[in-house]
Amino acid sequence: MTITDAPLTQAPTSDEDVLARARRIVLEEGKPLGYDDLVEVLRTGNDRLEELLQLAHEVRLKYNGDEVEVEGIVSLKTGGCPEDCHFCSQSGQFTSPVRSVWLNIPQLVRAAKQTRETGASEFCIVAAVRGPDAKLMEQMREGVKAIHDEVDIQVAASLGMLTQEQVDDLRDMGVHRYNHNLEAAKSYFPDVVTTHTYEERWETCTMVKASGMELCCGGLVGMGETLEQRAELASQLAELEPHEVPLNFLNPRPGTPFGDIEPMESNDALRTIAAFRLALPRTILRYAGGRELTLGDLGTRDGLMGGINAVIVGNYLTTLGRDPKEDLSLLGELNMPIKALNATL
Repeated sequence: MTITDAPLTQAPTSDEDVLARARRIVLEEGKPLGYDDLVEVLRTGNDRLEELLQLAHEVRLKYNGDEVEVEGIVSLKTGGCPEDCHFCSQSGQFTSPVRSVWLNIPQLVRAAKQTRETGASEFCIVAAVRGPDAKLMEQMREGVKAIHDEVDIQVAASLGMLTQEQVDDLRDMGVHRYNHNLEAAKSYFPDVVTTHTYEERWETCTMVKASGMELCCGGLVGMGETLEQRAELASQLAELEPHEVPLNFLNPRPGTPFGDIEPMESNDALRTIAAFRLALPRTILRYAGGRELTLGDLGTRDGLMGGINAVIVGNYLTTLGRDPKEDLSLLGELNMPIKALNATL
């Protein structure tokens, strides 16, 4: 699999309404929406937002059903990362008030148990590193075994860029899904990260897919990118075909290069959710970081009715999330059952 330099295109016809065309392509023909149409969707006004969200919801129900996958995350190693991702307060290159901390194995198991108690089927172990060293891989091996011995939950991981040997080791130790985000469109990536390349990220993603592990790969929006670059990111993710796409909204962190960017407007965020659903009709599309700041309670509800079919409950890596009980209560109100553990296997 290679990275497409130019966005995937489906040239719109001038006499067909953009949402009618999207409905025909995605719902009737069963195809993902291409780059040009995604740009037009992102340019639709607030007067058509409700119609767009309804279309995205129909797409989600047709291809994914009404169940919602629930996941919790924990940081095994926080802070002190050598990379310079401009949105991230865990970088050791910035003045963000995050310092390096390691969790031990009992703490990992305790966090996994707490996550399972919410009804979650997925528990993701995250480390702020460029890639795992021998110490981190050994701690992962011990931690995954300890969790599997005591908790009935799937274990995922996010440890940065991998070698083929590390990919194989993670698969063999029982990690069933690996997260490695593209972060931004290829054309915007150099404005977001300079210490590694988009191609390096893509390579890790393709190795994970080839290994048999599920690939979780998404990005952030609201970092100053253009609408066209938002559509580009969605199209490049569609080309990669990950099992899951976490959609993050920038929560500006003090001390980072993006710390002064204004949070994304909620209607723009909802349009983005719907556009990503149309680009990725069969993919798990997960609410991730920043939704509380960008969307609030009402917007969170609208997003769940506009294409989202998975959530991270509780806190994120360096920012606070919603109380898990609030998310679970909302899912109940919307008659969206939580996907059972055996449904994720």
